[in-house]
Amino acid sequence: MAPAVASAYLRGVPKKPPPGLPTREQVLDFIATSATPAGKREIARAFGLSAQQKIALKALLKDMADEGLIDSAPGRAFHKMGGLPKVTVLRVADVDEGGNVWAVPENWQSDAPVPRIRVRERRRGALGVGERLLARNEETGHGWTAHPMKVLAPAAEQLIGVLRREGDRLWLQGVEKKERREYAVSDAGDAEAGDLVLAEKAGRPPRITARVVQRLGDPFAPRSFSLIAIHRLGIPDVFAQEALDEAARVARQPLGEGREDLTHLPIVAIDPADARDHDDAVWAAPDDDPANAGGWQAIVAIADVSHYVRPKSALDREARARGNSVYFPDRVVPMLPEILSADVCSLKAGEDRAALACHLRIGKDGALKSWRFSRALVRLAANIAYEEAQASIDSRAARTVRPDSLPSSRTWSGIHPSADSPAGESAEPWTPEQVRRDEVEATASFSFAWDPALVDTALAPLWDCWRALAAARDRREPLELDLPERRVVLDEKGRIMSVAPRERLDAHRLIEDYMIAANVAAAKALEAKKAPVMYRVHEAPAREKLVALKDYLATFEVAFALGQVIRPATFNHIIERVGDAEFRPEIMEQILRSQTQAYYAPLNQGHFGLALGSYAHFTSPIRRYADLMVHRALVSAYALGPGGLAGDEDFERAGETISQLERRAMEAERETIDRYVAAYLAERVGELVEARITGVTNFGFFATVEGVGGDGLMPVRDLGGEYFRYDEASRRLVGEHSGETYAQGQRLALRLAEANPVSGVLRFELPEGRYGGAGAGGGGRARESERRPPRVLKRRGRPGNIRHQGRK
Repeated sequence: MAPAVASAYLRGVPKKPPPGLPTREQVLDFIATSATPAGKREIARAFGLSAQQKIALKALLKDMADEGLIDSAPGRAFHKMGGLPKVTVLRVADVDEGGNVWAVPENWQSDAPVPRIRVRERRRGALGVGERLLARNEETGHGWTAHPMKVLAPAAEQLIGVLRREGDRLWLQGVEKKERREYAVSDAGDAEAGDLVLAEKAGRPPRITARVVQRLGDPFAPRSFSLIAIHRLGIPDVFAQEALDEAARVARQPLGEGREDLTHLPIVAIDPADARDHDDAVWAAPDDDPANAGGWQAIVAIADVSHYVRPKSALDREARARGNSVYFPDRVVPMLPEILSADVCSLKAGEDRAALACHLRIGKDGALKSWRFSRALVRLAANIAYEEAQASIDSRAARTVRPDSLPSSRTWSGIHPSADSPAGESAEPWTPEQVRRDEVEATASFSFAWDPALVDTALAPLWDCWRALAAARDRREPLELDLPERRVVLDEKGRIMSVAPRERLDAHRLIEDYMIAANVAAAKALEAKKAPVMYRVHEAPAREKLVALKDYLATFEVAFALGQVIRPATFNHIIERVGDAEFRPEIMEQILRSQTQAYYAPLNQGHFGLALGSYAHFTSPIRRYADLMVHRALVSAYALGPGGLAGDEDFERAGETISQLERRAMEAERETIDRYVAAYLAERVGELVEARITGVTNFGFFATVEGVGGDGLMPVRDLGGEYFRYDEASRRLVGEHSGETYAQGQRLALRLAEANPVSGVLRFELPEGRYGGAGAGGGGRARESERRPPRVLKRRGRPGNIRHQGRK
């Protein structure tokens, strides 16, 4: 009866509603038959519920959501779990040969397969692939049909922000750090104050307003921080159904005949403990070839993605449009559907996998003697976390030490080659003088999920061979910048447990050096065949950046001559001269900022940072399209079977595109980390924090919280009543009367005044008792002269505002 009552209500026919709450089945029936989006308000109205019953309805709907019966994301209207909302934003994924337009939801949160929706166009040819529209959706006997309500602006032209109420009006406050303008909301739809929304601009200047297109939910929910970056930067996070169907089909195909069988080797993958995919695995052993006495054989086995993702297929189009996977603390937006990226292509212990193997012959001195590539069959002996591999190797060294002769030094951190041993020779085990008794006892046994015998059969040879590679790297003298990377640790519900620098282990360096060797081999192998190469290019720093660096170093009395030939070692020597000085991190950061940004291109310009003449990315085809192109080029050049190049690829244009997409991913990852850091620090607002000044401008200085990260502004207007001079060359703010100085690299205690998780913005104040900042004078009312914003006198100097250029 209830559905009939609800239908009668929607038709406007008055009928007495049934008493009491509707049942779960009645709610589901109403949601399914409602011609308009059905939220809590519509359900309560349809069933004629009283104010008290509305409270009970809210609890019922929450229970149904917890039970997996209904879902409300991304708006307040409900739909069946795994179903499609009545009204939502769609993205056109395909226009078939018959002219039919097919779309997918732009934001799909369900674990159910992404629906492929046929769009009913009013005018044939009006919609193209990639266009966005707001549509009303209905389920028919043949699937879903979308009725367009309006075509939306491209994602780049949209606004994303949080609604706030001021009087009887709603305003849209942007989530970007640099967004200072707020827009009056002309149409909020079903969104309310406090909601995170997507909106588009409406009206004409000077009366520009915001019209809400989609409600994204609670801006402070654990998964919202990455969702903001995804929407703000237009990162596609929903696969076209055609690509999903193709992925399911190719995942079932055989691994291919004629593969070199490497299943008898103890090949292992060493990755982060929380890795979402496993591209690479490694193996090494002493070389029994007399021509390479004292040298090594090594294999770098990489997931054979080219076997599954063929040129110009639906999967290939999706992968190329994404360019790379994007990794957030709470999720990954993969380049390939999960059935491939996290399962079939991912190298997992005990399972046969298709691989493209790079066979390396490494000399005693760590030099690459030769290489070859083959399509192989691998069965990994183990997937090992970095920390586990390091602890196991450290324990192996410790077990060779007599515990009764250990000193009290706590400097033991792992195996390293002896400083005076010949390059490439295996280092001797740790001496008793290097290890403490308690550290030996603490690391004497482990309980990992893999065979401990692998420590001797797999890890020890890998470490021995790596010492040779490391010695060769040291002779090459690549750029060595030890800058910490922040790691956000979440619990199972997505809540922040900790934010701290990621520990840097020898295990990380080991894998890096093996991957670099394979990447060099891939580039040189393609060059030998005069085949196209997608190089990873990192050019030498531009002169204007070197001039700025010279001026900056001069403020620390560190000499830097511009007339010399600039090599990576040039910068390493600067860092060595600085030693353990307090400003060492600032020097390294400034050296990083002086570097050019790496990019992909078919024209070889070398890799300055790694001090290599030929370098291509080969080792991560699951998550980087550039690597997939290199795999295809190798398959074609060395006749390794199907899945090579199509023959008409435009490497130059592809390089430009995937370089841009890489920068987009880096920006998304960086700003999401900033939001998590702000959320983590939000509970400390009002407290004093240890901070370090990371940048100085004429309007204030930026500082970061030590050990956590996150940049925040200390406005110059809050530095007190006196005038502050800005010295651009030395990047300092100097008090005209007091001589109080704020300089880049300076460490000081600041009060955290604001931590906004939505924008990632931090704001600082001076502690009480310092020059008239907030709270000066013991918290009393500041004198008029103290509240006056200080005037900034800018001294002319050479340009010093260098943007952070990102990693290589």
